[in-house]
Amino acid sequence: MTQYRDNETDARFELTEDGVTSFADYSVRGNVRALLHVETPVAARGKGSAGRLMDAIIADARKRGLKLQPICSYAVAHFRRYPQTQDVLA
Repeated sequence: MTQYRDNETDARFELTEDGVTSFADYSVRGNVRALLHVETPVAARGKGSAGRLMDAIIADARKRGLKLQPICSYAVAHFRRYPQTQDVLA
């Protein structure tokens, strides 16, 4: 089972798959979420979890009218790799 959530208390987006949680720490500046650090635990690496997390973050940002500012190198690379995501960039 896959579960995505915005854990506002810890300022991080989370995606849990098969009991393993990948996350993206963020900071808040109005309607902008600066993506500071994206991490997938070793047990889930190489399975596309981080990419699915980014996809969920982007879909959530579109739905909520948020903008994203990639700071983390993984987030920067994801936005470069998928030009169709540019609409949510701050």
